[in-house]
Amino acid sequence: MRAPIQWGHPSAGPVRCPSCLEEALSTPTTPGPAGQDASAAVLSPARVETALADFLALRAPTARTIGASYAAGLDALSRFVLRGGKRVRPAFAWTGWVGAGGDPAHDAADAVVSAVSSLELIQGCALVHDDIIDASTTRRGFPTVHVEYAGLHREQGWSGDPLHFGTSAAILLGDLALAMADDMLRESGIDDAALRRAQPVWSAMRTEVLGGQFLDIVAEASRDESIDTAYAIDRYKTAAYTIERPLHLGAAIAGADEGLVASYREFGTDIGVAFQLRDDLLGVFGDPELTGKPSGDDLRAGKRTVLVASALETADRDDPVAAADIRASLGTALTDGDVARLRARLTDLGAVADVEAQIDRLTGRALTALAESTATPDAKDALAAMAETATRRTA
Repeated sequence: MRAPIQWGHPSAGPVRCPSCLEEALSTPTTPGPAGQDASAAVLSPARVETALADFLALRAPTARTIGASYAAGLDALSRFVLRGGKRVRPAFAWTGWVGAGGDPAHDAADAVVSAVSSLELIQGCALVHDDIIDASTTRRGFPTVHVEYAGLHREQGWSGDPLHFGTSAAILLGDLALAMADDMLRESGIDDAALRRAQPVWSAMRTEVLGGQFLDIVAEASRDESIDTAYAIDRYKTAAYTIERPLHLGAAIAGADEGLVASYREFGTDIGVAFQLRDDLLGVFGDPELTGKPSGDDLRAGKRTVLVASALETADRDDPVAAADIRASLGTALTDGDVARLRARLTDLGAVADVEAQIDRLTGRALTALAESTATPDAKDALAAMAETATRRTA
């Protein structure tokens, strides 16, 4: 078996963000009085949702002034954004802020809640647009935005193609979420110095997540099988956007020094990538009763994950028959027997062991960086628990 792939830290350059990260990661909380969390380093989803609802309500009068249909669009977007979710990104940003010395008991804490909650509007934009890209029809048990608006078109008997209208409406509402995210951060109430420190991090995060998404669609269309490409997608579409930059944002708001920022970014990148590698394994070997999707679903979808790229790299060198079989099978209507055969190929080629070793290496490195950082003890405890949830899960 060949040695595990060695990937670098954020400064070394190019890592893929699954849509299920939102559902799989849960902030470790212990309920306290009046629904508050016992640990001040943990931000409850309820506080995020209250901040979002208050902000969106303030936007309604302007939308009504522009027009009734636009106001209805804002209502639809508000329902979408407020409809569940673990609020993972604000949670990491808040914990990053607390870990850098932010005081949850200070009067300014509510402004920080508002600032980090704006991340959920970027997430709203990403989900609305991802649902279009993936041709998804439902999200959390409800019609996706483009499907909802296509249905409205049909119900009203409007002219033109309902699907084209639905897609057009959803693109614009996703853009609106992105624009309002900027507004919510700017109007959060954090002081001017904190806002100036936050802006470069915010800009980098937006650029990275859009870049990661673009890399992903090009890789899928071009059938790019390289490990470097899979790593770049993991880094920018998942790790940076979901863990690394939210932690960085919280640290920037608190005025953290460069050493803590570097530790946060190292931790966030490594845990984000380790999460995706675990997701890759579950997409092929996971128990359907636990994962909620058919066994081998990622193989049927033809995903060029690190797991698959690793297997093909070895097969091209050592087993051309296996390489041809994997390439011919990906993205086809596989039977259970086909899935079992491909699982055996991936295992025999050493790809499964490589990915498991990489998860262990990345997780260990991340936890070491966290332990050696200057973050506060309660923040370290919270982040370590979140890391374990992300990388050791079975669903």
